[in-house]
Amino acid sequence: MECSICGATAVYEVKYNGSALCKNHFITYVEKRVKREIREQVDFGNKKTRISVAISGGKDSSATLYLLHKILSERRNLELTAFTVDEGIEGYRSTGLEKARKLCENLGIEHNVISYKENYGYSLDEIMKIDKKTISCSHCGPMRRQLMNRISEYTESDYVALGINLDDYAQSILMNVAKGDVARYARMAPHSYTREGLVPRILPLRKIPEKEVVLYAILNGIDFDSSWCPYYSMAQRNSFRDIIEKLEKETPGTKFAIVKFFDETRKSIREHYVNENVKLNSCKICGAPTPGEICEVCSDLEHIRAIDNET
Repeated sequence: MECSICGATAVYEVKYNGSALCKNHFITYVEKRVKREIREQVDFGNKKTRISVAISGGKDSSATLYLLHKILSERRNLELTAFTVDEGIEGYRSTGLEKARKLCENLGIEHNVISYKENYGYSLDEIMKIDKKTISCSHCGPMRRQLMNRISEYTESDYVALGINLDDYAQSILMNVAKGDVARYARMAPHSYTREGLVPRILPLRKIPEKEVVLYAILNGIDFDSSWCPYYSMAQRNSFRDIIEKLEKETPGTKFAIVKFFDETRKSIREHYVNENVKLNSCKICGAPTPGEICEVCSDLEHIRAIDNET
């Protein structure tokens, strides 16, 4: 198979547009699309901009950090920093954490670690031993989002970048549609607005398919952790992954179509479900921004402590 552009040996067939690309043109193809997303999602203006990258050590977040560093390195008014959220998952997080540290060291980027245990008093493993009835994602999602916001505020970041690829993004869109959760659909990143106490999230890889992220990382020698979270099988996301993969196989380009639908509908939906001028409350327990009196995480921790005290 030859590259559609230069005739050299192709390393990747782009089935959704009928082309084939060699190593160099594939790397360029990925980087051009990421550059476009960064331009659309980040308002650099004339001021200094700081982007904090959430890096787990896996392929997506590692590629995100590498790409941002490569694409934005010439900008004098930009500063990159990185952090890892340590959930406390034995035999899993430690490997990714080491990969994240090494990549940050190689790129000369500041790296911080923030953990569940230090901030909540429990690791995720401990939480799952206490609460055996609730799936891990119900605890982990809100806690991880809160700590990402906390560390991004601590580092005075203007944006937090997440390594979410096209497959992940299409799944999230479809999940919110299937659940009828219009409010969550409206709040999905990337965020073009700011709310007090919340650092806007950007998604540079949201239009890069997962297999392309993997290939990009391999071709650029990015050392990443390829292990899976041991709680992954519990995630409802798996069902939506299977549905979308089936649709994509039958009709290449389905994932892009789902994202296009989201992009063309979110503005009008956000006008009805997200009031950017409404000030969020501060959680009475931890001070985190919340629409109610107590944030979702503190409410969950009260539930966990109650179960723990009964045993």
